[in-house]
Amino acid sequence: MGPASSETRADRADDVLALARLAGEPESVRAILAWLSRRTGGLAALVGPTGTMLATAEPAAAPAAAAPAAAAAAVELRRRGAPSAVLGGEGGRAVHLVRLGPGGALGAAAAAAGEGEPPYLTVVGPDDPRCGVLLADAARTLALCWRLEEAERARRRVESAEAHSREAVLHLLMVGSVPAAQRIAGALGPALPALARVYVVEGPGHRRPEIAGRIDRVARGRAWIVPCPVRSNHLIALVPPGPEGEGAEEPKRADGLARLIARQVPECRVGASAEHPLRDTPVGYEQAFHALAVARGAPQRYAGFGRHTDITALASPEARRWARELLGPCLRYVPPRRADPGAQELLGTLGSWLSFGGAANRHLKIHRNTLAARIRLIGDLLGLDIGHSLAGQSAAWLALRLHGAPHGTAETPAEKPPAPASLDALLSSPAAGLWARAQLRPLDEAGPAAVPETVRAWLRADARLPAAAAALGISLPGARKRLARAEEVLGRSLLRAPSAKYELWLAVRASGSL
Repeated sequence: MGPASSETRADRADDVLALARLAGEPESVRAILAWLSRRTGGLAALVGPTGTMLATAEPAAAPAAAAPAAAAAAVELRRRGAPSAVLGGEGGRAVHLVRLGPGGALGAAAAAAGEGEPPYLTVVGPDDPRCGVLLADAARTLALCWRLEEAERARRRVESAEAHSREAVLHLLMVGSVPAAQRIAGALGPALPALARVYVVEGPGHRRPEIAGRIDRVARGRAWIVPCPVRSNHLIALVPPGPEGEGAEEPKRADGLARLIARQVPECRVGASAEHPLRDTPVGYEQAFHALAVARGAPQRYAGFGRHTDITALASPEARRWARELLGPCLRYVPPRRADPGAQELLGTLGSWLSFGGAANRHLKIHRNTLAARIRLIGDLLGLDIGHSLAGQSAAWLALRLHGAPHGTAETPAEKPPAPASLDALLSSPAAGLWARAQLRPLDEAGPAAVPETVRAWLRADARLPAAAAALGISLPGARKRLARAEEVLGRSLLRAPSAKYELWLAVRASGSL
């Protein structure tokens, strides 16, 4: 046995050790292919049997003819039914191919990537006779790494699909499609509770999976937990009330789960809503968000929604007729094309716009230009400026709430229905006056007078803080500080959407201050 043979064995041993080290790297397939490219002086790639390029070391740096040559060679080898071969390429370059496996788990991995058979390891480069042994050794290690990476990609696809499905359930609840949400949730598990409190947890975005796991354990697997599609540092949880839903430590406290989360994750702030049926999930979300605004300044870092702001006082038969009349053009809208949004989708867009403003496109998963076009269409249908005018937005908000509110005593049929009242006529009723005074009392009683004065100036300026500051002759930070104080007094969010600005505008309008 000569020195050359010993040297060859030593080189092969070094190659096997190098492959073993590369197999432990995070992107082991790409690392092995990059090493093979350097070792052979050619392009190493993983190619499917139909010529699909599955993986390369550095696609941008590959010769222009190398990738097509590798793809054509893989198709040819599949036609021959051979496990390996050396085929001639252009310009004196050879294509070395080795099939990674006969099928089984590897074949399933290839199928997940769009191929029905195992892929080929190819090297397009100089015709070196030692390349065959090197590829045979590399193929064994690469096959295992490819399986692991494909399994990880499959796991991520499943997680992504489940996350999008859960987000779809939340979206359906927010737009009032409760039966559809229940069907999807029943398939995914757990089933949606008939009654639930909504929790909004604010914390580091990278810790959302950890926080979700803690909530799930405390709620004993009965919570419906969804990462907020609009804010990357928010987590939304629907938790059934009672001992089974809020942990054994504090089974009867509405803030029990909020306290546990804030205690276990110090970086978090938690807002909790009152208990609501599923159809009122949007109301619960807004309440939890308003409670979160209080929790940001609270030493215990959590808060429950403590203000009763039900609009039942405004839900008279006259108000319902007004809401139907205002929303009528949108409810009767028939899109000119089948692909265009219909009436219910437009109402959902309106609700999302009023809740999230410019971030509604992330909530609805549409382009911002599509959102802008829908808002213009809805504004034209309703005859309101819902894009810039707080008065128009507040009227649309009230009409949506009245449209979705549960009906009480049935209206007595009349021979001729009376004409719908105007918004100002509705807000001038005694019931509206009582409701408005209840909304504004904490603000007026807290003092100093500069805070309610700033809120009213902010509302007159269509909730634009720079314009309000200019009208008051104060600095922008000073105006923001006063509104932050108003948030504490009211227990509501003003500066961040969803904001209580619509209710406040209606209340101030009903009191005659606008």
